[in-house]
Amino acid sequence: MPASHSPIPLYAAVLDLCSSTKNLQKLTQTHAQTITLGISYHDFIRFKLISAYSACAQMPQASLIFSLSHRKPTFLFNSLIRGFSLLSLFPQSLSVFRQLITSAKTIDRRTLPPVLRSCAGLSALRLGRQVHAVVLENGFSLDMSNSNALISMYSKCGDLGSARKVFDEMPERNLVTFSAMMSGYGIHGDFGAVFGLFEEMVREGVLPDGVSFVVVLTACSHGGVTEKGKEYFEMMEGRFGIRPGLEHYTCMVDMLGRAGRVEEAEAVVMGMEVEPDEALWGALLGACRIHGKVEVAARVSRRCVGAT
Repeated sequence: MPASHSPIPLYAAVLDLCSSTKNLQKLTQTHAQTITLGISYHDFIRFKLISAYSACAQMPQASLIFSLSHRKPTFLFNSLIRGFSLLSLFPQSLSVFRQLITSAKTIDRRTLPPVLRSCAGLSALRLGRQVHAVVLENGFSLDMSNSNALISMYSKCGDLGSARKVFDEMPERNLVTFSAMMSGYGIHGDFGAVFGLFEEMVREGVLPDGVSFVVVLTACSHGGVTEKGKEYFEMMEGRFGIRPGLEHYTCMVDMLGRAGRVEEAEAVVMGMEVEPDEALWGALLGACRIHGKVEVAARVSRRCVGAT
């Protein structure tokens, strides 16, 4: 078959679609077709199959395809490491990484971010530091995705000093960089640093997104700075054109509830453009209970019953 008529690019694209849509039925059909066509053994197709099965949370199938591959290039290892890591199967992710090391395969810049995510998920700071050394040894310290993963790992493992050192040494930062560092400060209760970083991010021309506003609003809630939180909430749509989502409204209800401004929290819920969920109703009812707002609780309960 001439190279120009190879079915591999077509089937790779179809498998990408299966990944993005998490369509397991289409994936199994496509997998069967690659076997019929005799291209399922191809490294690139195997890579796409492992990625697609991982996206569909079918790690036994992804692992089987990996184990049946006689020649295992680094990108096959990367795909399986990432698949386990994204499903929070961190020990399995690190186990595949160890296989890669013992197989003496070359590490590339895509190998280590999911490994660092797994270290963070297990609070494995010592191992995370060892992986940091591997990042440096392989010359990936200027790669943004590796640096961002290091910031997140150190923050979640409680080493904010090392996270900030990586942050400060980066020649360039993006939204993920700032969000990871802000989240780290937020987790450890340094809310002033969260607000300072947010302002620095905007000054550097990095536009915030919904995720970074969740971090900031959560810091406002836990830090008890209600008026500042209201300013950030209004800034979302007014200044940056970001429509608040359910998680932002939940932050606002939690923040106003903690401050005892329960009626105000109720008004926020009533003015929402999205449908409240159990977490939001729970936050509002919890605030009613703490502050003895019986009438508001009765109204909220009636609305909860009406919503179900």
